[in-house]
Amino acid sequence: MNAPSMNRRHFLASSGAAATAFTIIPAAVLGRTGETAPNSRINVAFIGVGSQGLRVMISFLKQPEVQAVAVCDPVKSAADYHQWGQSEFANEVHRLLGVSSGWEWLSPNQPMLELTPTMKVPAGVCGREPAQKIVDAWNAKRSGATRSRGCSSYADFRELLDRERDLDAVVVCSPDHLHAAISIAALKAGKHVYCQKPMTRTIHEAGRMAAVAKESGLATQVAVGPQASEDTRRLCEWVGAGAIGKVREVINWSSRPFWPQGIPAPAAGQPVPEGMDWDLWLGPASERPFHHAYLPFVWRGWVDFGCGAFGDMGCYSFDTIFRVLGLDAPVGAEASSTNRYAASYPLASMVHLEFEARGGQAPVKLRWFDGGLRPARPSILDASEKLEAEGLMFVGDQGTILADFVGGRPRLIPSAAMRAFKEPPKTLPRSPGNEREWLDAIGDRRKSTGANFVFSSKVTEALCLANMAIRCGEPLGWDSAALKVAGPAEAQQMVNPPAREGWGV
Repeated sequence: MNAPSMNRRHFLASSGAAATAFTIIPAAVLGRTGETAPNSRINVAFIGVGSQGLRVMISFLKQPEVQAVAVCDPVKSAADYHQWGQSEFANEVHRLLGVSSGWEWLSPNQPMLELTPTMKVPAGVCGREPAQKIVDAWNAKRSGATRSRGCSSYADFRELLDRERDLDAVVVCSPDHLHAAISIAALKAGKHVYCQKPMTRTIHEAGRMAAVAKESGLATQVAVGPQASEDTRRLCEWVGAGAIGKVREVINWSSRPFWPQGIPAPAAGQPVPEGMDWDLWLGPASERPFHHAYLPFVWRGWVDFGCGAFGDMGCYSFDTIFRVLGLDAPVGAEASSTNRYAASYPLASMVHLEFEARGGQAPVKLRWFDGGLRPARPSILDASEKLEAEGLMFVGDQGTILADFVGGRPRLIPSAAMRAFKEPPKTLPRSPGNEREWLDAIGDRRKSTGANFVFSSKVTEALCLANMAIRCGEPLGWDSAALKVAGPAEAQQMVNPPAREGWGV
């Protein structure tokens, strides 16, 4: 069998297209939709509606079959969420509803939020109350009447799952430390799950999410858009066709973080803001006083809440790398970094991951750089071309592919090699898009999701192992089947750190 055929088979298996056909009918199809016509509507709840959750919710609302029925967040309403533009939230809602005014209160003029001493962004309003108002306005517009199905609002996702009986699916946009608890509870309640990236922050949680998803037969997807891209498929086809020979090294670098890292935990607490349930926000994390150093947005730099620069950005590029090379879990990790603190990830790090040979392919060494660190400029790069602030390289024994950070704009270097390259035939199925894959699979389980929890758990395992090496500062060996670390005892404890009572998965 030729290389492209082998690559196609691997791609289909890894993306979930080879799963057993099994159709799950949305509640809407069964006619439990009130005023909505019972054709193809999918009843969806949005859990976690801060800045990113609001963006994701608005994107899903535009999908014709999505019927938003509930929103959930421990924060009722707050005006300190980051926007990427001065009136981002207001403008997005105006575009959604087809109006020119009325939602300016989502983007009030007020002092800029300081994410770091060198980066400030406009503040906006988010929380379950604003999200509920947006959904109610959208549902009313879609129904063409002043009355429509009302959107319920909850602080606790467990109450939502218990009370929303006709719910089909949930979109999880909470901070990373709550992804597993929410996703697993939703799957056990029979709901399809779309989860923000990174999938989760520990190897144990990733394994549990994968296991429960596999048992349930429900449609799952991690929000890793590049997995559905044309460029990812081209890379798979190029490497599978032997464009650069056997790949033995991958180099990946990111300019992140642009949030605080490499700092100690706050020494004292602050008053909990009105309208916030701090205990619910903490979830499985150990108890501590509230402090604005933890949220919103900046939580990703703290080891109890996020995955740092490596986990937050690596989930994009590693998804591409795993698909292109057919990787499984790494067998070792080593890292160096700037000053380490127990509570937060370092400001900059370098990581080496080792992957064994598999299926006739060579062992792979993966090198990662973040915090402004970069690899050496390749000697074969054209003199006129610079190495960008973020990027990805596949180094084979017969050539090198240089791409953008997640695999976009792939090209052989030097440019003469690209001019001489004859692109192989397209052999892989193309995707309708990351969100679209998930929605299509809800109605028809014969359709696949590329970033399903089973596939993404292995990517997450590699990210978590690297973070463990970053935090320990020592080389680690890894036995994936036994979930055992060869290294310091503290690293083994990071595989499955204790959760607060009632929050374990």
